[in-house]
Amino acid sequence: MLRLILLLPLIAVLVIFALSNRAPVQIQFWPFDLAWEAPLSLVVLLASALSFLLGAVVAWGAALPARRRARSLEKAGRLLEIELDTLKAEAAARREGLT
Repeated sequence: MLRLILLLPLIAVLVIFALSNRAPVQIQFWPFDLAWEAPLSLVVLLASALSFLLGAVVAWGAALPARRRARSLEKAGRLLEIELDTLKAEAAARREGLT
């Protein structure tokens, strides 16, 4: 519910932006002889979406070493827990044998 409350104003702003900026603009790709005519709002929203996705990919890639280290530490922790359980079982067996 909270997500919807936070998302509705953003959606409203995007819709108002798209409806307010319907003038066609021509996008040209310099090294190529390509031209594309589209509404200004579409061009701006697509550029924003592509920039967001590029930033997400960069952030994901930057976090790879930390996730790799976390996985190895988690594996080491599991091995230590198994070793601790084994040692506890051996100590309990020794106590059983002494009494």
